[in-house]
Amino acid sequence: MKRLVPPPALIELEEKRKLPSAQLKAREGELILGALPADARLIALDERGAAWSSREWADRLGGWRDSGIVPAFAIGGAEGLAPAVVERAATVLSLGPMTWPHLLVRCLLLEQLYRAQQIFAGHPYHRD
Repeated sequence: MKRLVPPPALIELEEKRKLPSAQLKAREGELILGALPADARLIALDERGAAWSSREWADRLGGWRDSGIVPAFAIGGAEGLAPAVVERAATVLSLGPMTWPHLLVRCLLLEQLYRAQQIFAGHPYHRD
């Protein structure tokens, strides 16, 4: 995260109340949508989303950057993302068909953001 320029803002949202799974998922969705900056493009991370190569990912990020679009990435909790978040998302992206814990998804996302940055710079970090 410290190697990314500019450094990303990380916002953690958590419902502290003990709620049944369906209610918790819906409440987490409300928190995510409520924290979304008005000018951001919501990218929902979900195993059923599109699977891009690192080069495709970099191309999308570069296109958004060049268009002045600020992406905001939503990572769901243990129950996944609420349908309202997925429906609101401009893009639904998969990091693979496997289920990953929240903190590992965060690391995978940050690594792919860093990889894209290195692709933009022409650095040999990424190898096709």
